[in-house]
Amino acid sequence: MALRTLFLNPPSFENFDGGASSRWPATREIESYWYPVWLAYPAGMLAESRLLDAAPHHINAAQTIEIAKNYEFVVLFTSTPGFKGDCKLAERMKEANPRLKIAFVGPHVTVLPEKVLQDCAPIDFICRREFDYSTVEFANGKPLDEIMGISYRRNGRVVHNPDRPAIEDLDALPDVTDVYKRDLDVRRYNVPFLLNPFVSLYTTRGCPAQCTFCLWPQTLSGHPWRKRSAARVAAEMARAREYWPYVKEFFFDDDTFNIQKARTVELCEKLKPLKLTWSCTSRVTTDYETLKAMRDAGCRLLIVGYESGDQQILKNIKKGATVERARDFTRDCKKLGLVVHGDFILGLPGESRQTIQRTIAFAKELDVETIQVSLAHAYPGTELYDFARQNGFITNEQQMVDEGGHQLAQIEYPGLPREEVMEAVHRFYDEYYFRPKAVFRIVKKAVFDSAERRRLYREAKSFLRLRAQRKRWVEDRRRLGNNVPPRQPGVAPDSKTNEPASAELANA
Repeated sequence: MALRTLFLNPPSFENFDGGASSRWPATREIESYWYPVWLAYPAGMLAESRLLDAAPHHINAAQTIEIAKNYEFVVLFTSTPGFKGDCKLAERMKEANPRLKIAFVGPHVTVLPEKVLQDCAPIDFICRREFDYSTVEFANGKPLDEIMGISYRRNGRVVHNPDRPAIEDLDALPDVTDVYKRDLDVRRYNVPFLLNPFVSLYTTRGCPAQCTFCLWPQTLSGHPWRKRSAARVAAEMARAREYWPYVKEFFFDDDTFNIQKARTVELCEKLKPLKLTWSCTSRVTTDYETLKAMRDAGCRLLIVGYESGDQQILKNIKKGATVERARDFTRDCKKLGLVVHGDFILGLPGESRQTIQRTIAFAKELDVETIQVSLAHAYPGTELYDFARQNGFITNEQQMVDEGGHQLAQIEYPGLPREEVMEAVHRFYDEYYFRPKAVFRIVKKAVFDSAERRRLYREAKSFLRLRAQRKRWVEDRRRLGNNVPPRQPGVAPDSKTNEPASAELANA
């Protein structure tokens, strides 16, 4: 019989969206949770397993440890910001259940397998890259030395088994929505720009784009682009509609959903009869015909990584797109009535005060429905990390996030102090949203939709609270100088720790 297996997206910082399907591990400005899609695939292969997504279900460390007592094997999806806390959690789970076997998965362990196994004794093995079959094989009794794509300790040294080839036949994997139905409460998931409740899943894996900052294609999903058949996706969507008739939107959370025109059009033909409302990721290189096919099949919104309004920065990060193409794409979306959520990043290679202002102006020119502005983070395993480290631009490698899991400025370029970049994030939001057009959109939603009004009020409170914390961090940096550790956002002046969930774990 297979080992009783718990697939775990662990508790960490409050509202931390840090693993399993979060490509940018951090606590958001506004509480948001993505689905643990990666963990759902192997969970669907083991009948006696459970998928536990702790954060959105408000399951704390003590409760997680108690749940783990009933299992023989835990597969924990970790992240770079959350790793220390996850290791402490693993220690406590093994103390409570000494026979428990623990595997860590995710980008962090893929990139640093040797260091992870040296630093975290409770881990029995780690899976590099895709871990679907590796974890299932172990649960079914296969010896460690026969499992491809894993690293483990043997006789005091770390052993790295040969890499496991990328999965080509995605149709052979189970449908994640069956696992969601079994183990998750879909009403617990929230993303501010999506209709709620929503359900997300993948139709492809991998991304051929070469963006230097992007974590997953360089560490977990890979660059080779692989697709599920259109018929298989449509069948899962039809069943999902039956599972949750109250769900307002489905989201295709692929690295890039519509990167191949022929496949996108084919899938849209299969989705059209279902009359679903759905959204997806998109690149600005998508042409008008493809966007129209998507709109006609029920697509409502696109998440678009614009990143920067400076052409040289786009070249520096190998975005494979131009500012002018972004303008044309956005015009096409508006013409078709497609809503756009735009993602921007400050602090990418080549950033300066001038390029920041250029990007803010560019965003206002595009005038998309909503935006997200992030700080550039150099995650281990990415080309951006290698570039920043080789040039001495990483000044805060050990503290990627604050005590609450929010991003801290990590990269500093000559002539651009990192506190200025942190401050610019909120200036970006101010300049964007405090415009007549943007204010009118928000007020219109609030006036005609009472539920949306309550939601906007909650989100505004959360954002303003974080804004005040970050403002204090910037002020402390300027007041104390670079040689004195500043008070972190949301942390009392005498705080000495930056380890996530450490207090909670100590009390568990």
